Amino acid sequence: MEAIQQLKPKDYRSDIPPIWCAGCGDYGVLASLTTALSVNNVSPVDTVLVSGIGCSSRLPYFVTTFGMHTCHGRSIPIATGIKLARPELRVIVVGGDGDHFSIGGGHLPHVARKNIDLTLIVMDNSIYGLTKGQASPTSRGGMVTTTTPHGSPDVPLNPIAYALVYGATFVAQSFSSNIKLTADLIGQAMNHKGFAFINVISPCPTFNKADTFEYYKPLLKNIDDIHTDKGDKVKAMSLALTMGRESAEVPIGLFYQEKRPTYVDKLTEIKIKNKGTNKPDLEKIIDVFRP
Repeated sequence: MEAIQQLKPKDYRSDIPPIWCAGCGDYGVLASLTTALSVNNVSPVDTVLVSGIGCSSRLPYFVTTFGMHTCHGRSIPIATGIKLARPELRVIVVGGDGDHFSIGGGHLPHVARKNIDLTLIVMDNSIYGLTKGQASPTSRGGMVTTTTPHGSPDVPLNPIAYALVYGATFVAQSFSSNIKLTADLIGQAMNHKGFAFINVISPCPTFNKADTFEYYKPLLKNIDDIHTDKGDKVKAMSLALTMGRESAEVPIGLFYQEKRPTYVDKLTEIKIKNKGTNKPDLEKIIDVFRP
């Protein structure tokens, strides 16, 4: 990647002003991301931000890197294509809980198990904000929204357990107003070789009046106080399954990290092993289908 003179966080901000509601947690994620890019001396021309649809998916417009604002729930496949075509690029996916756990929920398991070398930052506000307040996959049970006027009958999805079960090699959680921790985790994720997942609790003050900054403030706990062996997947899973709105604590920090060959590493290994072997005669194969 291109070596550059270290830029300040503000140098990664584009001329387009964010248009999120006042007090939105996504502002904190944007500040954390630009801080992480600065601290890690990331070159904007070697970096691609990919998003889907939703309030949080507007983020690529506000940063000076390359960006793609793609289809609803399809940011991960597109980011995977970019990484496979241009492995030298740094690829970061951003979006919300609806984009990645609902319409795009079927893509996350495969990018995790294949260990595609990209970073996914989910801004989890437990509501659909862009479409004015419908229940999302992480909305708490019983939550009253425009689509659940009598309370949501669903059990909320557990983002951390979800990522761990499907094989993500870096799994973390943060809180959007904790810029220092979020920026540090984003930096670690960008430097991790493999699929890195960060769930950032990002309150929506406009449409989610339950999961507010004030609600979370007494519940947040530094995970390092209760979990120091980041290679212990069983412990990480245990914490993921016991945390939540019904428990007294919401751990933030790095849950789990492991070293495993990336998908590109495996493809390269296959190419080396098969170099010089007999190749099929494509013309003979094509002849079979000719009239």
